[in-house]
Amino acid sequence: MEKRMKYVVVTGGVVSGLGKGVTASSIGVVLKACGLRVTSIKIDPYLNIDAGTMSPFEHGEVFVLDDGGEVDLDLGNYERFLDLRLTRDNNITTGKIYQSVLEKERKGDYLGKTVQVVPHITDAIKDWIESVAVIPVDGKEGLADVCVIELGGTVGDIESMPFIEALRQLSFSVGQDNFCLIHVSLIPVLGVVGEQKTKPTQHSVRELRALGLMPHLLACRSAQPLLDSTKEKLSQFCHVAAENILNIHDVPNIWHVPLLLRNQNAHYSILKQLNLHSIATPPELQSWTKMAETFDNLTDSVRIAMVGKYVGLTDSYLSVVKALLHACIACSLKPVIDWIAASDLEDDSAKLAPEAHAAAWNTLRNAKCVLVPGGFGDRGVKGMILAAKYARENNVPYLGICLGMQIAVIEFARSVLRLERANSAEFDDQTPNPVVIFMPEGSRTHMGSTMRLGSRRTLFQTPDCITSKLYCNPEYVDERHRHRYEVNPELIELLEEGGLKFVGKDETGKRMEVLELPSHPFYVGVQFHPEFKSRPGKPSALFRGLVLAATGQLEAYLNGHHNGG
Repeated sequence: MEKRMKYVVVTGGVVSGLGKGVTASSIGVVLKACGLRVTSIKIDPYLNIDAGTMSPFEHGEVFVLDDGGEVDLDLGNYERFLDLRLTRDNNITTGKIYQSVLEKERKGDYLGKTVQVVPHITDAIKDWIESVAVIPVDGKEGLADVCVIELGGTVGDIESMPFIEALRQLSFSVGQDNFCLIHVSLIPVLGVVGEQKTKPTQHSVRELRALGLMPHLLACRSAQPLLDSTKEKLSQFCHVAAENILNIHDVPNIWHVPLLLRNQNAHYSILKQLNLHSIATPPELQSWTKMAETFDNLTDSVRIAMVGKYVGLTDSYLSVVKALLHACIACSLKPVIDWIAASDLEDDSAKLAPEAHAAAWNTLRNAKCVLVPGGFGDRGVKGMILAAKYARENNVPYLGICLGMQIAVIEFARSVLRLERANSAEFDDQTPNPVVIFMPEGSRTHMGSTMRLGSRRTLFQTPDCITSKLYCNPEYVDERHRHRYEVNPELIELLEEGGLKFVGKDETGKRMEVLELPSHPFYVGVQFHPEFKSRPGKPSALFRGLVLAATGQLEAYLNGHHNGG
């Protein structure tokens, strides 16, 4: 008998931002712990083709995949939680669906028919889901057992209607045994009465049922654990069995969410609905439990200064924060991230906002290491340059990622080589010393997918550099990229004569990937984004290096590692 794909669909109701992504990821973790192979799809109902052109302030970070796909940050959650390597097609947007349908219409594929939302758009959505679900993303051959699909937005949004209808049709065509719907909703507590209110969830479920979808499980978000009386009321009015009403209340860290689901037998209900009990085993989550509890019990901490543009919304740097967390836990430390708006460090800020300026510098001086992440545009660049200069001159461990690497080059050219107007062509196209230039393959007219994107190989120029030792590979590393500008290859000789060493280059030898300052305990800049491949229990080598350097443990670690310790 042919193996059929099983679908777990996660929808959200009442309000956005309930943590559907973490819930969907956690469901995947529990099912994977039951011995099942899992893949995942994120549906984003916005009209953008992908997340690449969206402001981090509006939508959080843009997550980059191996194949260069610029996708929603929830796919980062899936990759981290489930240790998958997803593709750009695992992120479906309204823009992608309409683009594919309109391209077919222009070619005459619909044989003169009137192209409509039903059936043409809904068929395209179903076809996309079913074709992507069979792509292996866990490094093994063959079909996964379960595909977890998260529908972004909130049930009732006009944008998500075609997707709801497509999922309704999918549930019918694949059959009841192959479709499980989990609806994430909010149980608020109002005022001084302190009563858990079920009415918003009742309305949300009624809306879902009116659209032809029946939830099999409810995942209720709340500050405190749900009362039995609340569960009974939800069961009665939402037509969901009491044992299928899950409660995701606030927890010390998100790694507790899979444990919360396991403790409420979420896997049992899902396996029962999907008729998978025969091939599943009891969930094995010992290492996950250890990780969640280890983090709760950490006492020692390390202060990390994060100097960036988008510090007002921490989701803008979500993967960087997660990578720091993974690295700190590997070093038995709790990360204390001090967010510094780069513009607050600038000289102009001393006149316009003296208190913010003084506070920013005080924070920087108290940090044990400095991290300058990626970004676009010239706002805050002067402040980042000052932060890089402070770290370089005071032997404070520094990690510059993408823009952070380019900042280190600009600062070095100005301060050490005395090229006072050295700059990136991105910030000053008239600079006489363009140490960072626009890449030849970039586009100046189109923004979407016109950068150097995805996994590329970096060749180490010497096995004797810190970066090569941290990666435990004297030859090369494959990391993900997202940039339009690069260090000017014509000025490399001059920069290296001054003391800056480019220890990692691409396969042509003309594109700079990693810089180090040998006279400094840890001063590293990388053109790629190591944060995108960091995983719980498998931290990024460079983030681990930064944390080790900040706590004075780097040399001992490298010696022990190098000697097989």
